[in-house]
Amino acid sequence: MATSGATILCDLDGTIYSSGVTVAGAGEAIRELRELGCVIRFLTNTDSRPEELIVSDLHARGIDVRPGELFTPVTAARRYLAAAGPVNVLPVVSSVLLESFAPYVGRDSDPITHVIAGDARDTLSYPLLDAAFRALRAGAQLIALQRGRYFKRADGDHIDTGAIVAALEYSSGSPAVLLGKPSQDFLRLAAESAGAEPHEVWIAGDDATTDIAMGNAAGATTVQVRTGKYPDQAVERATIRAVHEIDSIASLPALVAASGFRA
Repeated sequence: MATSGATILCDLDGTIYSSGVTVAGAGEAIRELRELGCVIRFLTNTDSRPEELIVSDLHARGIDVRPGELFTPVTAARRYLAAAGPVNVLPVVSSVLLESFAPYVGRDSDPITHVIAGDARDTLSYPLLDAAFRALRAGAQLIALQRGRYFKRADGDHIDTGAIVAALEYSSGSPAVLLGKPSQDFLRLAAESAGAEPHEVWIAGDDATTDIAMGNAAGATTVQVRTGKYPDQAVERATIRAVHEIDSIASLPALVAASGFRA
């Protein structure tokens, strides 16, 4: 096959795996894209686990993900905080992510500068939400790792981080800075790491409201896969249309090869 040189930004949940099960042909598709000469980045709104656990899970699924190829909202948040100068963060996140934000947590006597809102499935409580609310009312900045409404697991749909973000925004009157998809800053961070501009990349994903909307806004080549949230989003897809639509990630290498696209 001819070398395409395309830069591929590939979603994970709903695209590489769906409801906990690896999509048939996903591992082979990534291998074939590399053989085409594609530069690959994996973009995910997963905000419940640190990057190393996500990479370990992908390897167990037979997905060849390499150092520097994974971008998560946690990645973006740590870069954001590192550039912000002295900070004191209140993390509203899962217990396994507390260590990731520990370097940015100051003394109890210091005022909170940032509230990080993420997947807090095993830590969420009224006292924690109220502390976040009070910090925001006192001038802290609200950082949303993502705004997902729900996510899919083998046992069905579950409420996602967007509900927590919305509650804090509504109660405090403070709008959140979004660091995950469909943030253009998140897209730019991943594209630039591959030596590309956002409008030059291909974006493959299942979620019209995040993956496809983000790519369309940047002028990227968007590819809608018919896995994951696809069956639930007929209404959304009526107004958010991808450039291409394929059955699954397994069909992406053939599409890229046929396009003759060069990044």
